[in-house]
Amino acid sequence: MSLLNMKLCASLATLAVMATAPCAFASDKVVDHASLEVGGGAKVQMVRFGVQKDWSRRWFQSNGTHVSGYWDASIAQWRGNAYQNVDGRHQNITNIGFTPVFRFQADDMTGWYGEAGIGLNLLSKRYDNDSNRLSTAFQFGDHLGVGYVFANHWDVGMKLQHFSNGGYKKPNSGVNFLLVKASLPF
Repeated sequence: MSLLNMKLCASLATLAVMATAPCAFASDKVVDHASLEVGGGAKVQMVRFGVQKDWSRRWFQSNGTHVSGYWDASIAQWRGNAYQNVDGRHQNITNIGFTPVFRFQADDMTGWYGEAGIGLNLLSKRYDNDSNRLSTAFQFGDHLGVGYVFANHWDVGMKLQHFSNGGYKKPNSGVNFLLVKASLPF
């Protein structure tokens, strides 16, 4: 990881902590959950820290279930292991994202859930790894996930995540990840 990327990550992490710490004790929280995700794809790994805000709305309520959602703001570090299609050459990318996520879940907010989201992402540089190239730093990130919320409010899930620019500039082969997530409310 370059010194510039390390400084960027440290600065963003510090800002995230400073922004969320006072909110955790306020009556009308700006942020109400924090999450950590880890996973990988074809010769690439990701670690992501996120903060979320529940929408506190319920749609299509029926039979003890409903559709709700949350805002997700995240910072991630990607590590490619085949930069410019050369095995063993590394590429490190910082990713900042913002995603609205819809979730189908039980009314008591525990048990199994399914979710889907599509958001905006900014990469610190263009991705070029294992024959997959993204021609822009701006990317859309969409995901489908499943998970389980325990009675103690721990949320554990898994999701398939895809990044691409939606085809507005070539090349755009996309990048796919399988991620596991752990989240806890404040």
